[in-house]
Amino acid sequence: MAEGAAEALTDSGGDGDSGVSASERGVAPIKAQYRTTKEEFHGFLEAKGKEKVHQEREAGDHEDGSDLAEPEAKKIRLEDGQGESTAESQKRARGQNKARPHVKPTQYDKDRFCPALIQDPAAHCSYGDRCRFLHDVARYLESKPADLGPRCVLFETFGRCPYGVTCRFAGAHLGPEGQNLVREEGVACTVYAQLVRNGLDKALQQQLRKRKVSFERAEQALLQLSQDPAPAPAPSITSATSAPENNSCDAQPDPAGLGAGTPPSSPERTCGPLTDEDVVRLRPREKKRLDISGKLYLAPLTTCGNLPFRRVCKRFGADVTCGEMAVCTNLLQGQMSEWALLKRHACEDIFGVQVEGAFPDTMTKCAELLSRTVDVDFVDINVGCPIDLVYKKGGGCALMNRSAKFQQIVRGMNQVLDVPLTVKIRTGVQERVSLAHSLLPELRDWGVSLVTLHGRSREQRYTKMADWQYIEQCAKVASPMPLFGNGDILSYEDANRAMQTGVAGVMIARGALLKPWLFTEIKEQRHWDISSSERLDILRDFTHYGLEHWGSDTQGVEKTRRFLLEWLSFLCRYVPVGLLERLPQKINERPPYYMGRDYLETLMASQQAADWIRISEMLLGPVPPNFVFLPKHKANAYK
Repeated sequence: MAEGAAEALTDSGGDGDSGVSASERGVAPIKAQYRTTKEEFHGFLEAKGKEKVHQEREAGDHEDGSDLAEPEAKKIRLEDGQGESTAESQKRARGQNKARPHVKPTQYDKDRFCPALIQDPAAHCSYGDRCRFLHDVARYLESKPADLGPRCVLFETFGRCPYGVTCRFAGAHLGPEGQNLVREEGVACTVYAQLVRNGLDKALQQQLRKRKVSFERAEQALLQLSQDPAPAPAPSITSATSAPENNSCDAQPDPAGLGAGTPPSSPERTCGPLTDEDVVRLRPREKKRLDISGKLYLAPLTTCGNLPFRRVCKRFGADVTCGEMAVCTNLLQGQMSEWALLKRHACEDIFGVQVEGAFPDTMTKCAELLSRTVDVDFVDINVGCPIDLVYKKGGGCALMNRSAKFQQIVRGMNQVLDVPLTVKIRTGVQERVSLAHSLLPELRDWGVSLVTLHGRSREQRYTKMADWQYIEQCAKVASPMPLFGNGDILSYEDANRAMQTGVAGVMIARGALLKPWLFTEIKEQRHWDISSSERLDILRDFTHYGLEHWGSDTQGVEKTRRFLLEWLSFLCRYVPVGLLERLPQKINERPPYYMGRDYLETLMASQQAADWIRISEMLLGPVPPNFVFLPKHKANAYK
């Protein structure tokens, strides 16, 4: 259907009105028969959208909620006319939407069911009549919105849905009296607990909030650093393994995190040889080496690099994954939202966490806490974050100009960690003042196992291409310490050119957001002309993973939808291979308006938030009343 529209545009001379030539700089070279104008593109989508809504209404389905007006804060970007834009409008259309409207998912439920009765409505609530939630199942079901579908992912995967009557797909597992059906007794809790690790123990959270957790090793390391500021020579590393071995017998869990600094006061039963690992820590030369040379490394991506997205990338061939950036002070305070960033799925065989901080004491204590409580293969320090909130506090890129504090942070963390320590940096802070080449030898001497270099400065952001010539120079300076390169990789040709610079491997960030199947393309050395139905299946898998991770109740569904919409703000920039005049697509080339080979491919090319909402409704049902979505970055939606 969209092919016919594209052919009609070609026959009527629509290509000349598009204002896009194949050689136009910064614009993806799309074949002439697919190019169109802004007005015809949105007219086609609106006409098809109204046709689908009319068909759904005739079939008795729920009314589509995607025809929502864009918020006022976005109109300057969406309604930019043909005239010249003012400096004020350009300024407002850049950066983050800090004042974007946000509705908590809990507000979508007017009458919430008591959490104590979700599994068993006949159970007893300890609050009794003082409880502010509903206890009557029949009354709750009367006010509950209609189910979003006939199948519950959690029930089909684990045999039991832990959200019971509150599940938005509850019809699949509710009995006649509202009881929660179980296909295999107890399988849900046990299986999911094994699949996802690194959760925060409630007892430890209370101790962190009350500041009752002792950090003896961190304090000893900080004291030693204050007395001996000179770095020790780098030890020689002889072992070579990609990840620490998992041995459940040798590991003695300490959920409270209190017993790591002193010997046990009473004998404990063990299931293997008694060791002194709880008393004597590994020295730097005894740490197992992080050998991931030549592997594909998925970058830690704030907001979009969540666990469901990482599962999608692992399925397409990502070798190394890393959690989103976590702020060390929030981890030390026991904030659940921050600890959620450390969670690891069983499919992530080589996994690390990334932390950010500005001061040696908090970073070293955080490293000791992570060493006690989470199962990771490495810990990464974020020295590349460019945002003002982090930079002005002395963290992120600012550490590159604070070499004394940077040194204390690296040496302190390295001393208390049992796993390798890695660092992610940029070329520097200012565009024309590169610092990475001078820092790399020092990082090697401080004991860093691996460094990732993003070929841009903080000041530059994404205004220019990554400087791979500078990365090549840095790879020689860093040797024998492995250096990974990062920046502008969107095809296997880009990855091949990057590897020719002498780096140990490549980290992929925005390229994975635009096309997560990029890992498959690199490993198979081919361009994949993926169809729109296959791309929709990828999104469907993401929603299934999201419902498993965040839950299938209203709160979990809307959280899954929000992260899906954030990801769609990047996915819309991908141009299908079959539509390009030349291959490959460059990451800095914006797609012009074009008609896809079918309606779904055209819809996925839309850079309007309302169309992303329409896609989310295909997978997660209609949005709640008064739903509004605004992308995290102002540059992520156009009309």
